[in-house]
Amino acid sequence: MDPVVMVDSINKSYNNRSVLNNVNLNIEKGQIYGLIGPSGAGKTTLVKIIVGMEKADSGLIKVLDKNMPNLDILQDIGYMSQSDALYTELTGEENLKFFASLFKLKKSDQKTRMEYVADLVNLTGELKKKVSHYSGGMKRRLSLAIALIQNPSVLILDEPTVGIDPELRFSIWNELRRLKNTEDKTIIVTTHVMDEAAKCDMLAMIRDGKLLTNGTPENLMAAYQVSNLEDVFLKAGGKQQ
Repeated sequence: MDPVVMVDSINKSYNNRSVLNNVNLNIEKGQIYGLIGPSGAGKTTLVKIIVGMEKADSGLIKVLDKNMPNLDILQDIGYMSQSDALYTELTGEENLKFFASLFKLKKSDQKTRMEYVADLVNLTGELKKKVSHYSGGMKRRLSLAIALIQNPSVLILDEPTVGIDPELRFSIWNELRRLKNTEDKTIIVTTHVMDEAAKCDMLAMIRDGKLLTNGTPENLMAAYQVSNLEDVFLKAGGKQQ
């Protein structure tokens, strides 16, 4: 079976500085796939290229067997960027309505989806407030709700739980696992938090634009003969403790 997301020999530079260097990944249907690495590693650039917001200098990206960028399949991709792309003069509800209207959702489906995503991120009681009055954590939660609004088959989340309290972070991860298990969604998550990385089915460790290693968390720890993912990252990058 073809992978849902295929990243083949991707290279990207800005101002002659290499940001991604020959990155290759295959992401299967129904996986939570973690991209982990420090800030500036190239994770955000990679997900932007996968979504089609940026073009690689060379290489090929396929999502759902279509070459990216491709406007036709954006209906099937939910994307949450690292910086919140929200209309701050609108209420939370108006933001959800606006983004729901961009997708081909029936009016009745829009209402159901809005109620579901607002409940998921614990914003139901805050939807009438203007987003300009939201805290940073509330804006992150609204961004996640928007990424899920059209019920996409591929969900791409760039640092989704930054600034979110531990209890809600726990419930969001529970929901991501439910989406994977019961709806067979494919979820790509970037993170630099190792306990979140451990919750992924597969991991790709990226540093300085290069793919250091990839595999299941258990296989990576076994391969590097360590008991935690932080040590895998250090060893994979050639840094011994």
